[in-house]
Amino acid sequence: MIYKTAEEIELIRESCLLVCKTLAYVGSMLRPGMTGEEIDTKAEAFIRDHGALPGFKGLYGCPSTLLVSRNEAVVHGLPSKEQVFQDGDILSIDCGTYMNEFYGDAAYTFCVGEVKEETLQLCRVTNESLYIGIDHALIGKRVGDISHAIQHYTEKEHNYSVVRELVGHGLGKSMHEAPDVPNYGRRGQGPVLKEGLVIAIEPMVNMGRRDVRTLSDDWTIVTKDKKPAAHYEHTIAVTKDGPDILSNHEIIIEAIQKNPNVIPIVREMSVN
Repeated sequence: MIYKTAEEIELIRESCLLVCKTLAYVGSMLRPGMTGEEIDTKAEAFIRDHGALPGFKGLYGCPSTLLVSRNEAVVHGLPSKEQVFQDGDILSIDCGTYMNEFYGDAAYTFCVGEVKEETLQLCRVTNESLYIGIDHALIGKRVGDISHAIQHYTEKEHNYSVVRELVGHGLGKSMHEAPDVPNYGRRGQGPVLKEGLVIAIEPMVNMGRRDVRTLSDDWTIVTKDKKPAAHYEHTIAVTKDGPDILSNHEIIIEAIQKNPNVIPIVREMSVN
């Protein structure tokens, strides 16, 4: 595991803030009838106009700036002109940037139009589980403490299912560094959290069963039972003062609160 200095953490924060500004920009324009290709083109231009590079494009052969996963798609959905957003859709939009030699990474699930209440509740719970996990990112704890907290809240308290095949990760000069950060696990297990560790925590939670499969594009991962999935992600640093959230969903929420086509998912609880 690669531990970061205070200066390096600030550079990662800059990259993460640009990710969230990009997601806010996208969220401000989302509406039924738009396509994945439209928002992907605009997001790439936005990132480049801010002096950075898209973090995903070209990484592992990824063809796009954004990963746009609609309804039963959990993650890694590829935006295209055939991907037309409909009233009632939920869209997990994942974005990365690269600037000052460091990556940024964050994701938010956008609720477009008249989304069913049961789907909104899935999004609320998944979003809250992100912060419950972050609350355990303390020096001396272990990765499993984060994992267990997310799993217990989503599965035991709300009867949803955590995806097992996909995990959070370390972040720095590479998009994916050690350690893996699963959204399921046991307390007291896994690597010890130390000052300077930067990780992306990203609950991926299904309304139905946890089973997933990959579509023929070799990218998009969907629920086998075709029920919706939600996904939220923050990049955080482990510090002596507690978890420091380097990304910022508040600017995304502020943007979509001005967009009548998108329902914001706002936290009802606070981090302890």
